[in-house]
Amino acid sequence: MTEECPHLTYRTEGDDRSFDVARAFCTVTDSFVQPMRADVCNARYGLDPERDCEFYVAPERTDGGTVDPANGADDPTETDAAGGDEDR
Repeated sequence: MTEECPHLTYRTEGDDRSFDVARAFCTVTDSFVQPMRADVCNARYGLDPERDCEFYVAPERTDGGTVDPANGADDPTETDAAGGDEDR
């Protein structure tokens, strides 16, 4: 389970409005989200962004590949920088 969604931020202004209290903003959908959606993003109540959010984007590895959000393992279909399989 992930700790928090890396795509959630809190903003005090947007959509030509300003707010007294910062509101949850999803950088994937480029929109403000409802508090219940932020609960998923913040992994509250046993929720997991990787599992429970249809907008979640798998984080990139430092070597440019991706991580399988289902189990955190490297994507087995990932190829090396030369375009071939890593195992060959």
